[in-house]
Amino acid sequence: MKKALRSFLQYLFFAALAAFFVWLSLKDMDHQKWLQLKDALRRADYWLLVPVLLLLLASHWLRALRWRQLMEPLGYHPRKVNVFLGVMIGYFVNLGAPRLGEVIKCTVLARYEKVPADKLVGTIVAERAFDVVCLALVFGLTLIFQFDVIHSMVGTSLFKNAGGHPAYWKIAILVLGIILLLFVVIFRRRLLDRFGHITVIQKTQNIVLNIWHGLTSIRGLKNKPLFIFYSLGIWTLYLLSTWFGFFAIAETRHLTMVDALSVLAMGSVGMIVSPGGIGAYAWLVMTTVAFYNVPALPYGQALGWLLWFGQFLSFVLFGVASFILLPRINKTPHYEIVEHESTADHTAKNL
Repeated sequence: MKKALRSFLQYLFFAALAAFFVWLSLKDMDHQKWLQLKDALRRADYWLLVPVLLLLLASHWLRALRWRQLMEPLGYHPRKVNVFLGVMIGYFVNLGAPRLGEVIKCTVLARYEKVPADKLVGTIVAERAFDVVCLALVFGLTLIFQFDVIHSMVGTSLFKNAGGHPAYWKIAILVLGIILLLFVVIFRRRLLDRFGHITVIQKTQNIVLNIWHGLTSIRGLKNKPLFIFYSLGIWTLYLLSTWFGFFAIAETRHLTMVDALSVLAMGSVGMIVSPGGIGAYAWLVMTTVAFYNVPALPYGQALGWLLWFGQFLSFVLFGVASFILLPRINKTPHYEIVEHESTADHTAKNL
């Protein structure tokens, strides 16, 4: 009962978070802006969703190949099509139940490829760890190629008050935060010995250790360059799909591939903080493109919702298709897994 209540509260929190970001992106809309938004969406070139969907499909295929490669050191070589269908089903489930999709895609392989679900937990952690690195790389490239824009964003938004004067208290908080971070890094062992029993500290330590173990797991791969190629390819396709999306709206067609780096970076954060990126993705995109002389309301908002819709549509279309195709492709399953449900519960607990 306690576990069920905790799960319910967790999903309620994510739903409330999504609703908050939707409200945040719509709160400043007046009647005139609503009319402009409808006009922008009416004039949008929806045929450009086709190459966007194809690019996203290719990225999902590379993600499936990368995940399959992580299983090889464990002695498993599942069929590529089943891995891909499992990945797409996982994406689809995550739209309504965050993190449950990771469990489902593991149990798909347990059902059809005799890959024990609990042994796949490490591969999921490794995937997440490398995605964190790739996202950090995107932010790094954004910082290099968009330094002027970021300087403008920081100068006008973070460290100045409404009157345009320096907000010294914000600068002081940033400096104190950096000092605190350095203190934690330098004296981490002593701090863990003294405060390691605290639940929050333990969970934070486990997250850091899992990321580290995930990153070091690449040492067991036979073809490390191929794994790196898959990782870079996934994010390159994400970047291209974002750039293609710019051309759907006349007011954002002047944005470049380099500009797409900033949108990809902030949009990825939106996909993390809200289930399926609902609300958060569109709000962060419209806030970002405002620094490229695109009016946040309504054109930045229109772009944000269109880009989000492209990803949402890919998850729904390919996810539903995967649900239909999976049993047809595996009419006679290669293997049967006993205690399938208990394995899935164990996997969910580990995730």
